[in-house]
Amino acid sequence: MSTTAIPTDAVQAAIADARARLADASMRIRMAYEAHPATSTVLKGRAHLVDETIHRLWRACAMPADVALLAVGGYGRGELFPCSDVDLMVLLPDTADDAMQARLSVLLGALWDVGLEIGHSARTVAEAIDAAEQDITVQTNLLESRLLEGNRPLFEEFCRRYRALLDVRVFFKAKQLEQEKRYARYNDTPYALEPNCKESPGGLRDLQMLGWIARAAGLGRNWRDLARRRLITGAEARDLRSIERFLQHVRIRLHYLTGRSEDRLLFDYQERLASALGIEATAAKRASEVFMQRYYINAKKVTQTNTILLQNYGVEIFPRRAGAAIVINDRFQAVRELLDMREDDTFARHPSALLECFLILQQRSELKGMTARTLRALWLNRKRINAAFRADPHNRELFLAILQQKRGIVHEFRRMNQYGILSGYLPSWRRIVGQMQRDLFHVYTVDQHIMMVLRNMRRFTMGEHAHEYPLMAQLIIAFERHWLLYVAALFHDIAKGRGGDHSKLGTIDAREFCEHHHLAREDADLVVWLVEHHLTMSHVAQKEDTYDPEVIRRFADTVRTERRLTALYLLTHADIRGTSPKVWNGWKGKLLEDLFFATRRLLRGATPQEALGLDDRQENARALLRYHGLRPGVEDALWAQLDAVYFMRHSAEEIAWHSRTLYYRPDALEPVVKARVSDADQGVQVMVFTRDQKDLFVRLTGFFGRLGFSILDAKVHTTRHGYALDSFMLQDPGNAEHYRDVITLIEHELTERLKKPAPP
Repeated sequence: MSTTAIPTDAVQAAIADARARLADASMRIRMAYEAHPATSTVLKGRAHLVDETIHRLWRACAMPADVALLAVGGYGRGELFPCSDVDLMVLLPDTADDAMQARLSVLLGALWDVGLEIGHSARTVAEAIDAAEQDITVQTNLLESRLLEGNRPLFEEFCRRYRALLDVRVFFKAKQLEQEKRYARYNDTPYALEPNCKESPGGLRDLQMLGWIARAAGLGRNWRDLARRRLITGAEARDLRSIERFLQHVRIRLHYLTGRSEDRLLFDYQERLASALGIEATAAKRASEVFMQRYYINAKKVTQTNTILLQNYGVEIFPRRAGAAIVINDRFQAVRELLDMREDDTFARHPSALLECFLILQQRSELKGMTARTLRALWLNRKRINAAFRADPHNRELFLAILQQKRGIVHEFRRMNQYGILSGYLPSWRRIVGQMQRDLFHVYTVDQHIMMVLRNMRRFTMGEHAHEYPLMAQLIIAFERHWLLYVAALFHDIAKGRGGDHSKLGTIDAREFCEHHHLAREDADLVVWLVEHHLTMSHVAQKEDTYDPEVIRRFADTVRTERRLTALYLLTHADIRGTSPKVWNGWKGKLLEDLFFATRRLLRGATPQEALGLDDRQENARALLRYHGLRPGVEDALWAQLDAVYFMRHSAEEIAWHSRTLYYRPDALEPVVKARVSDADQGVQVMVFTRDQKDLFVRLTGFFGRLGFSILDAKVHTTRHGYALDSFMLQDPGNAEHYRDVITLIEHELTERLKKPAPP
C-alpha cells in the first residue's frame, strides 16, 4: 500500500468546501421535494450528493489506488433518506498497517466533519466474505454493494467470491427467521398506535426483504420483474409501488420533521405528518386519525403481499415434485399442507366458500395455511360478501360454526380480518379497521384490540394457559355455550369512533347480529347486556368503594344473575389485558376478584356483611395472628376501636399485619409507619397509624408523590378513639426493581414528617 504523506491542508480545505456544498445542496433537495413531492428527488438526489462529497474527500485524502471504497446497504442501492446513515465498506488488498489505519481515520473523520452519519467497516476480501458467512445481516448489507472509488479488480474479486458464498436457500430461510423475530419485537402486529414505519410488520423493511430475496435468487430487481415472472399480478406490482412510495413519503417527512433518523410514528408527530402529507380532517376524525388509518391500510396490504410472495418464492427456490393433491371436497384440496382451491373460479361459483375455507382450516390440524393463489383469490373476491350473502342461512351457520370450533378461532378471525372477509360479513366492522384510540391505556387500533380480547378469552379455555388464569379457566369451562363470550368480545367496542356512548351504540349491532343468526332469546340478551355493560365491572372495581355493602348491592342489582356476573368478569378480565401489555397488574386482578366473589355470595343469598366476608375475614386474621405466635385476645384492644367498615375494606392478611404491628400500642403517642413489598412485587404497601390531624391525607399523598410513586389504592380510616389508620398501595411504573430499597426510607422519613405537623 502507498505510504505517501496525507495532505492535511488540502483535506481541511476540502472538508470546508464539502460541508458548504452539502448543506446548500441538501437544502435545495428539500425545497425541490416540498415544491413537487417525489420520493426520487430525495432518495436518489441525496445518494448522488453523498457520492459527490465522498469523491472529493477521497481525492483530497490521496487514498491509495489499491484500496476500494464500497457503498453498501440502502446507500449501495442508491437510496438515502434525509437523515439515514451512510453505510460504507473499505475493501483492502491485505490487512491494514498503521499508515493505512491513519489514512482511514483521516478519511472517516473528514466524512463525519462534513456532517454525514457514517457506518463503516474496513476488511480484506477474505474478512468480508467470512463476516458475510457468519452474519446474515452483513450478508444482506453486502448484497447491493457498489463501487464508489478505488480498485475495481479488487471489487470484482469480492463480487465473485460473494456470489459463490451466497446460498439462496439458506439466505431465504434466514431472512424468514429474521422477519419472524422482528415481528415478535412488535407484538406481531402492524396496528400499534405508534408503529415504526421502517421495522414494524407492514413497514418498509418488509418490502426491502422481498427485494433482497428476489435479488439473491435472481428473480428480479423490481416489482415489474416479479410480475413478468408471474410471482405477483400486474395490479399487485402497481399497488406495491404505490404503497412503497407512500411509506417512503412518510419516512422522508418524518426525518425532515424531527431532524434526525426517527422512524417511529409517535403521537407527537402524527398531526404534523398529516399536515405535511396534505391530509385533512373529516367531520368525525382528526387529520392524524385519517393519516394513521391510511397508514394501517397500506401496512395491511404489505403484510398480505409479503405472505403471498414468500410462498411463491419458496416454490421457486425449493422446486420439488408436487405430491398428489388430497381432495377435501368439491371446492378445496390440500397441497403440501396448505389449503388450495380446486378451481380458479371457486369463490365466484361458490361464494359460501369464502367462509368455508376458514372452517376447514380449523377442522383439519394438518393444514398450516392457504396457498398463495387461494389467499389472493380470497382478497380479490371479498366484495362478493354482500347483503344477499349475509342473509343466506347457510352462510350464517358457517359463521357461527367458526366461532364454535375447538381450535383456530383466533388465527382464523385474524386471517378473516386481514383479507377483508370480516369487514364484508360484519359491515360495522369496516369502520373500526385501523381506527385510532387516543387514551392512556390502549396501544392498538380498535380492531386489533378486539382481536387481543378474543385471544385472551380463547386462552381461558386452553389447558396450557390454565396456570396463568386458574380462576378464569375454572369459570369458562363451567360456562355453558362459552362461544357467546366470543360474540360479545367481537361487538364490545365495535361502535367506537361514531360519537356518543359506544357501549350503547354497540348493543344495536349486537342485537341485530343475534336476531339474524337466530340465537336463543336468553343468549341474545346475555350478549347484548355484556356489550352494554362491558365497562361497568372495571369502573366499580377501580373507581368505587367495593367494601361498601351498598356498592356491592347496586352492582348485584345491575348483574342480577350469576351467569351474567361470570360472563362479565371473564370479558372484563380479557378486555383489560387486551388494551396493552403494561396495563394489567395484580392489584387490578385482586380488585376484580374481590368484587366477583362478594357479588356472587350476595346473589347466592348471603347478607351484605356475609357477602363481604367480614366474619370469615376476622377469623382468618385471628388464625394468622396465632400462626405468628401471638396469644389469643391480644388483638382485642385494637379491634375494639375499629368498626365493621374497616374489616370489610381490608383482607384478612392486611388485618393481621396491622394487628401484629399495633396490638401493643393502640394508643401510640408517636406516629407508626410500616411499609412492605406487596405480593409478586406489584408495589409497596404502606400503613400509617397516628392521631388524626388536619390535612393528613394531603400531606401523605404529597409525600408519596415527591418520591415518584403512583397511588393505586388508598383506604382511609378513623378509629373510635380519634386515630387515623390509613393504608396505601404504591407503584413506581418506571422503576419496579427498587421497592425493597425504599421501605426504610419511607418508614423513617414519613415518621419524622408526621412528628412535626406542617402545612401541606
